[in-house]
Amino acid sequence: MYLGTPAMAVPTLRAIVDAGHDVALVVTAADKRRGRGSALVPSPVKAAAVELEVPVTARIDDVLDLDPPADLGVVVAFGRLIKPHVLLRIPMVNLHFSLLPRWRGAAPVERALLAGDEVTGVCVMDVEEGLDTGAVYRREEVSIAADMTAEQLRAALVDVGTRLVLDALANGLGEPAPQVGEPVYAHKIEPAELELDWKSPAAELHRVVRVGGAWTTHRGHRLKVWRTALPPSGNGITVATGSDPIEVLEVQPEGKARMPARAWANGVHWHPGDTLGT
Repeated sequence: MYLGTPAMAVPTLRAIVDAGHDVALVVTAADKRRGRGSALVPSPVKAAAVELEVPVTARIDDVLDLDPPADLGVVVAFGRLIKPHVLLRIPMVNLHFSLLPRWRGAAPVERALLAGDEVTGVCVMDVEEGLDTGAVYRREEVSIAADMTAEQLRAALVDVGTRLVLDALANGLGEPAPQVGEPVYAHKIEPAELELDWKSPAAELHRVVRVGGAWTTHRGHRLKVWRTALPPSGNGITVATGSDPIEVLEVQPEGKARMPARAWANGVHWHPGDTLGT
């Protein structure tokens, strides 16, 4: 049995099926209405399950009707609480993308980047009623490179995590180890946190951009900032910060596609010494 929702949960599902394990049921989020026509769109995990010809549902309690009962549930970025009466019937492990107990919660990848962590990792852990409190069966560290984006870090963590899950399924979970240390919580990222404050140090601004969705303003118009360089490389526009200058490489004006910052700057008649956040 497999529980997951977003695109980052798809590789592990595919790997489990490809390895020959019997996935009796996939549980994922219900279809959502998206786009101009408000058409119902399945979650990435549901789309993969349909392609793999694995039964799929949006109701968690459907796992209780499996005959024979599932031996184990694998949870990857499911995004919903699993109620106690389900956990009492079916043991479950969760693939969590941090080195617990640091960054328990919804946004461990983003929080690790924003905090400037140089190392994060993956844990295969027991699912309990508490938020990411379960004992850990397997864990492995992953280094965070200086320019690594959240998207790149997620991909690296998924690769490592999938390998750990496959090892657990092939060789048994073994004895778990309790989490040791002071818990740190990875609360959901709010849009206001992604607004670039150009009085902040350049290193901090660079981390916000690497998370994805960073934004600022220019002459009263919203401007997304997709890539920056630190130190400046000479390929974009240089902007003053609360410390050293930072170079903006790729932006997205309102209502337009992403573009090189230099092309945008030419269009708005940017001059050396101009600022953002205006």
